[in-house]
Parts: sequence; structure tokens; C-alpha cells
Amino acid sequence: MLFFLATFVGLCSGFAAVFLKYAINFFAWILKGWFNTPHESFLFLVYPGVGMLLVLLFVKYVIKDNIGHGVTKVLLAVARNESKIKRHNTWSSIAASSVTIGFGGSVGAEAPIVYTGAAIGSNLARVLGLSYRHMTILLGCGAAGAIAGIFKAPLSGVLFTLEILMFNISMTSIVPLLVSSVTAATVSFFFLGDAVVFSNSIEQFNLGNIPYYILLGIICGFTSLYFIRTSLKMEDKINGIVNPYKRWLISAISLGLLIFLFPPLYGEGYESLTALLNGDVERAIGTTIFSNLFTNHWAIPIFFLLVALLKVFAMSFTNAGGGVGGTFGPTLVVGGIMGFVISRVINLLGFHEVPESNFALVGMAGLMAGVMQAPLTAIFLIAEISGGYVLLLPLIITSVISFVTIRSFESYSIYTKRIAKQGDLLTHDSDKAVLTLLKTSDLIESDFVCIEPEKYLADLIGIISQSKRNIIPVVDGAGRLHGIILLDDIRHIMFDRDKYHTTEVSQIMKEPPDIVHEDEKMDSVMKKFERSEAWNLPVLDRSGKYKGFVSKSKIFSSYREQLQQVSHE
Repeated sequence: MLFFLATFVGLCSGFAAVFLKYAINFFAWILKGWFNTPHESFLFLVYPGVGMLLVLLFVKYVIKDNIGHGVTKVLLAVARNESKIKRHNTWSSIAASSVTIGFGGSVGAEAPIVYTGAAIGSNLARVLGLSYRHMTILLGCGAAGAIAGIFKAPLSGVLFTLEILMFNISMTSIVPLLVSSVTAATVSFFFLGDAVVFSNSIEQFNLGNIPYYILLGIICGFTSLYFIRTSLKMEDKINGIVNPYKRWLISAISLGLLIFLFPPLYGEGYESLTALLNGDVERAIGTTIFSNLFTNHWAIPIFFLLVALLKVFAMSFTNAGGGVGGTFGPTLVVGGIMGFVISRVINLLGFHEVPESNFALVGMAGLMAGVMQAPLTAIFLIAEISGGYVLLLPLIITSVISFVTIRSFESYSIYTKRIAKQGDLLTHDSDKAVLTLLKTSDLIESDFVCIEPEKYLADLIGIISQSKRNIIPVVDGAGRLHGIILLDDIRHIMFDRDKYHTTEVSQIMKEPPDIVHEDEKMDSVMKKFERSEAWNLPVLDRSGKYKGFVSKSKIFSSYREQLQQVSHE
């Protein structure tokens, strides 16, 4: 049954990827019909902003939901929403991203199609009433199929899902991912042809170039650090503008100006990247006001270095200004350009000659391994989309070194950095993954009998006779917790009848060792238990009202149960 469903999800994801490709090309074809006019540069300036505005209005008034950063949203769905994704995500991301990119937005189509594929798998599982585990697997099948379909790279689809989206999955569960990926890739091959995504002129690997591939890996690692931190900082800064139309206007003008000065920033950037891979530098540059400067050979690597650095800004302006797209495509473009720049500089220095197309190709893998912190996906994706298996060794060298370099400074990928700070990130560590999946609100015990603070010891004795617990929460009529009473603390006065009607509850209660909130992350709850050395802690909602208690024994029991399920899967 699961294999059949994986095949169906793969078919749907493959068709979705093909449709997105056609939709982007359709909008680009319509708009480029005007590029032969005398106002070509002006149109470059205007089109991306128009696309961003259309998407902004579509999201604001039709979808009424945030559909940006698709891969991050999928990770959150797995960790915090039982792998459930809203139904509109099966089509809304495709609609929004096709307009964004087709009009020249400087983002990639991969994250939206991953969100779409994952939504297809999730909603199919929900309709069939499948468990969280099987829903997660089908969600992964959709994501794997989406990557396989958009790149015609089945192995990369599986690796992407395993490295970035899904954790602690058994070998048995990998088979549906393979089925979905192969099915989606087959659909893509049927409609888009069997040619590789990036045609290029690859030269044979030369052992003498290994030191330069090592250098490329180090530079890709630091470029990845710049890419992650700059893009997140830029988006946060732009999103700080409350008025969405003001935010759009600033972003649209900034993006249009960048594209006017540096034409390779227009759209995904794959056309310029393909030109670089084939040694056609002039076509990669396009029509620019800096054309007269290229008589100086050093002007070319400087120009492309600026393109690589500014691509991060162009991507941030597009996403923050209302567009919908991902960082996957820009990562490949920046990596390819950095590989070209480094190889061109080496060749201009004259002490050694290296193949520029090879370095551009390997640079794509190097930056992907750093930005996404997924070296296996980077290695095999570039090999699959370029047919460059002859470069497997330099792909491995550069990707691994880039990954090791950035891990020295940044523990999280561009997809996981924000949600890791929120405590919502699943990891390959079983303990952390299980704690992330546990919800405090699901573990609250509410069978504690409460007493009001103005009551007397006699009333408390009556409560104790009814209670099965050794803790009595002191709660007023408004539901607010004043303190707790431990049975061990009042044993010495329980049978002193002289105090029954003279000792108020407020006199014998004490402060709880700590307080837990019902939406608090489980790792934070566990730290409070360690710090307080308590076995039970009271739980409050955000308004301060008492909800019950959470016990260390209940957490351990739920942890063991969840761990067994994770290990079984």
C-alpha cells in the first residue's frame, strides 16, 4: 500500500515540477517579447517589482497565509504539526513562485516545489487517515519527488530528503522515497527530455588541480557563511518595515536597480550559469553599462565576484518584498560563479592553468554543501544534473572541505538556523529528535485536587482525603496559582485539631520550585527539572492561569514510547 502511494505521490510531484517549469518559461516568454524595444533596460528595472506586487496581492487577499521559505515550513510541519500541511500548499506555492521567477525575481523554484510535493504527500496521507509516521514518510516522498522532478535527479531527491528533511528513518522506509523519486524523474524526463539540466564542457580531472579544489572548498565555506548570515539579516531588516506596500516598493526599486547594473541577477540566473559552464563569458554577462571596462581582463572576475555577493541581496529583496521563491537556486548560481571567479583569477596570475568550467561546476557543489550543510546531496546533485561523474573526486573534496569550514562557525543550515533558535528543529540525534516531538501540552496531568488560599487546615485535610496525589495546588477562584502544599511538609500538623480552624492554607503553602508554560519546549522543561530537582512542576498558560502538573515520570514514559516508535521506523 505504501509503495503504491509513494508511486502516486511521485507522479503528482513530477507533474507539479514539470508544470512549474513550464509556467516560469511561459511568463518569461511573454515578457521577453518586449525586450527588443529601446526601453529594454527600463523593463528589466520594472518587471521583477511587478511580479512581486502580483504575488504580494495574491498571498495577502487570496491565500491569506505565509507560503515563503518552503523547506523551513516543511521542517516545522514535521516537528510541530504532526507532518500536516495545509491543502492550498499543493498549488499555491507553484502559482506564486512561477509569477515571481517568471517576472525576473532573483530566487529559485526548488523550495516552492519541495513545499508543494511535501503538501501533496501530507494531504494524501491525511485523507486516508494514516498515522503520523506514515504521513511523514509520504511527506518525504513528495519532497524527494519534487527535487527529482525539477532536476531530473532521482538519487539527489532521496539524499535531499534524508539529509535535510527526515531523521532517524529506517532502511525499509527509504524504499518509498526511492520509488517516488524515480517515478517523478521519469515524468520529468518524459516531458522535459533526457538532456542534463546544465549542459557544459567538462574536462578530465587532473590530480595537479587538487590543491586548488581544496582552496575552492575553503572559499566556498566562508562564502556560505556570508550567504547564510547576510540573507537572514537582510530579510529580518526588510521585514521590520510594517507596511507591506512600503516594503514592496523599497525591495522592488532595490532589486530593479541591481538587475539593471548586473543583468545576471535577473531571474534564477541559470542562463548565465550555463553560459559560464560552457565558456561563453560574454553571454553570461549580458548587456550592461560596464561593457567598456571589460577590455581589462581583471574586470571580468571582479564583475562576477560582485554578482555573487549581490545575489544574496537580490534574493533577500525578492523574498522580503512579497515574492515567493527559495535559496536553492541562488546557492547553485553563487557557487558556480565563485568557482569561475577563483579559476579565472588563478589563470590570470599565470602560474597554473585550471579548467574554468570544471571549477564552476564544483563550486556549485561546494556552496550547496556549506549553505545547506548537506554534502552528500551537493555531490550527487551536481553529478546528476551535469553528467559530471568524472569530477566525482573534486566534488567530494570541495564539498567536504566547504562543509567542515562552515561548521567551524555555523552549526545550522540556512533552512534550520531560525527554527533551531525556537527549539523546533529535529536532528539526527535520537534523544534531541524525541524531545522535539514531545509537546508539553500533551503531558499535562490535571487530576490534582485544588484548594483556595483563604481556606483552613480543616478544609485541606478534607481535600487530602479525596486526593490521590501528594501535592495540593493552591488556586484562587480566578484560576491563578498561589503556591503548592506538599503532604510531607504538613505531616507534623495534620492531626493537631487545635490548628484546624486557625491555620489558613496561605500560611502553610510554599512557592513551587519552578513554573512550566503549556507551550514551552521540552528541552527547556527538562532543564527546569534538572535545576529544581523536582519530580512535578505546575503548568500555567500564558495568561498565568493554572492548567495542571507535568511530571518527570510521565515525560520519561512518553520519551521511551516515542523513542521506540522512532527507532522502529
